[in-house]
Amino acid sequence: MSANVLLTESLGVELHSDPWPEDVTLYQTFNDEQILLPDNVASLAVQAYLHMVGLDFVVRERSNAESMSPTGRIPFIKAGDFVVAEMEHIVSFVNSKGISLVRDLDDNQRSDMRAYMSLVNNVLGNAELYLTWKDEVTVNSITKPRFGSVHPWPLDIMLTWQKQNQVLKKLKVLGWAEKTLEEVYSEVEDTCKSLSERLDNGPYFFGARPTELDALVYGHLFALYTTPLADTRLQNIVGQFKNLVRLLEKVDRVYFEKQQSSDSENGAFEKLP
Repeated sequence: MSANVLLTESLGVELHSDPWPEDVTLYQTFNDEQILLPDNVASLAVQAYLHMVGLDFVVRERSNAESMSPTGRIPFIKAGDFVVAEMEHIVSFVNSKGISLVRDLDDNQRSDMRAYMSLVNNVLGNAELYLTWKDEVTVNSITKPRFGSVHPWPLDIMLTWQKQNQVLKKLKVLGWAEKTLEEVYSEVEDTCKSLSERLDNGPYFFGARPTELDALVYGHLFALYTTPLADTRLQNIVGQFKNLVRLLEKVDRVYFEKQQSSDSENGAFEKLP
């Protein structure tokens, strides 16, 4: 596959006039038997964002999606001659087409939005990595069976061990490796409280229209709220913030309703409990 790989936000103004390609494909690992919590979060957030800006795409599941990605992370999209991985770069790519969810926000609102997105990524993102790759109960009951499910023995063991080491090193650098599980849950709850206070009674975080923050929060909280885990405390934490749950239900209803009756190739997801 011949494709230009976009890894930064400097996408070139010449793209601005190009239409959105008709054959855009979003790639991720297998949803039912392979994908893990952090990757499911990322895929949901990108899909929510693309639905919010009204762009057509299809979802394709591949066992080797990570190795296909230009950054080694999923999801990624193939849009015409371009391959773009991760939400930040996908948003930049869409913006280069003259399409934006934040056009009506002033500078202070955009700054606030970026601050909340950073909070979500730095706390919820690290918590999801911790639970997936450090919590022994989750690692043994969910992570290892799912991550290794598409590989033959002994490759399944070797690749899982390699991935776990990479994530644990990252968590150590970020200061999360030594946290207790209770501390992780506390950080998640504090972040949900901050998001709940910001959302208040509004339909979205910044008024009547969604932004990238709404898509990102949907990805994280929908996955935390609906993914079966060894411990249900994360679901309980999210569930206690009723306005956040209403946001999840609204995004799910407004932007994923068409996909919910289709198969996984078209991005279908389970209903909220």
